[in-house]
Amino acid sequence: MANPSSTVQQAKDKAKDVASNVSNQASDLASKAGDAASKVASQAGDMANKAMNKVGETAENATSSVGSGMQSAAGALRDNLPKSGMLSSAGEHVASTLESGGRYLEEKGLSGMSDDIAGVIKRYPIPAVLVGLGIGYLIACSTRRS
Repeated sequence: MANPSSTVQQAKDKAKDVASNVSNQASDLASKAGDAASKVASQAGDMANKAMNKVGETAENATSSVGSGMQSAAGALRDNLPKSGMLSSAGEHVASTLESGGRYLEEKGLSGMSDDIAGVIKRYPIPAVLVGLGIGYLIACSTRRS
């Protein structure tokens, strides 16, 4: 007959082995789940980055198109202006402003505009904050009444 204490010891050893195997399998499963989650997150980030790049590219193209349209409008305005007088000089000034604004949009695009705005804010921080507060106040007033 087998010794009861050796049978108990064997059962304890077997239980430790089973617990160790379960722990190792759980650890492997958790590691695989973490790797899968990391891969999915990486793919989602890549997809979001591609989408943002596409949106940015579309916005840049739209800005360039607006600039080109402004230049065309300036040309059409010049073609229809009177040849002399106060209306002619005022119209020429408007056409010149439209043309230079259109050229700026076409050449610089959104990224150039954001760089220029950042430069102005760095040079004049207090007026920039005051302008931002004023715009925020006006937006708040306009949405409160609606």
